[in-house]
Amino acid sequence: METNEIKKLAYLKKLTARNLSTLKPSNDNTGTYTAQIKLSNYSELGCVIAEILKLCIVALDHEAHKASNTIKTSPINVALILEMVLEMFPTDEMEILDEILNSYNVI
Repeated sequence: METNEIKKLAYLKKLTARNLSTLKPSNDNTGTYTAQIKLSNYSELGCVIAEILKLCIVALDHEAHKASNTIKTSPINVALILEMVLEMFPTDEMEILDEILNSYNVI
């Protein structure tokens, strides 16, 4: 490998070590990854799951909220769902993609 290619590879390894943090390798050697969502407690986890299920029910059947007492009495907390999605958004990975793009434009 040429010296310049070795430097590029070392730079990419440094970027990935610093920025690729959303996915963590699983401990079971299956080649899969885990993404963590930070929650305060089991109640919050239950709330998030319930909101996602309600959103899915309404998405599948727009009339479901009219027939369901559960959905009718507790509206879907869209803010909570969006907060969880934002928590899963791989910001660090987007930064590394920018840096990789910029490094290739410079070279």
